[in-house]
Amino acid sequence: MKRTASVNRRTSETDIGVKLTIEGEGKADIETGVGFLDHMLHQVARHGLMDLFVRATGDTHIDNHHTVEDVGIVMGQALAKALGDKEGMVRYASVYTPMDEALTRVVLDFSGRPYLHFDVNYSTGRTGNFEVYLVEEFFRALAMHAGLTLHITSLYGKNDHHIIETIFKAFGRAVDQAARIDKRIQGPMSTKESLK
Repeated sequence: MKRTASVNRRTSETDIGVKLTIEGEGKADIETGVGFLDHMLHQVARHGLMDLFVRATGDTHIDNHHTVEDVGIVMGQALAKALGDKEGMVRYASVYTPMDEALTRVVLDFSGRPYLHFDVNYSTGRTGNFEVYLVEEFFRALAMHAGLTLHITSLYGKNDHHIIETIFKAFGRAVDQAARIDKRIQGPMSTKESLK
């Protein structure tokens, strides 16, 4: 049985819909109005082997902040909803992902306790017209709303595009690993018998 969820969220700043399927094929249909974010979310879907549909409109005439952060919120909510009670789920993952000169480590735990550690240094403030600080805002929003403990560390890299792309690829791969069902696990993977 495939784990899937749809979440819609509308505010005065953004209107966002996300549908995801954990056991997917890496298919992506994404339009956020922020081209670089679209490209990165395609990486999450492909490398996480999840099917991901995202539609977002927002006040990008001001800047990209609200749209990027709110897509993170809704993706986090959709992940939490799709994973449900997390019975039989591996829960943890640790992934290293390179891209040319850049190497990133993503470690995560679907613990029910949201936390973000983000240790990434950039050489510039933008890649194209995308403000690089928004990567941290996206993942903070996602972690808080997914109930996810998330540690993202850029070990090294010079090209900001490469650094960011390794983050999104590693995140997708880590979600795929942590969300896997292991038949040996009875109930949630916790001595408390709950991951809420």
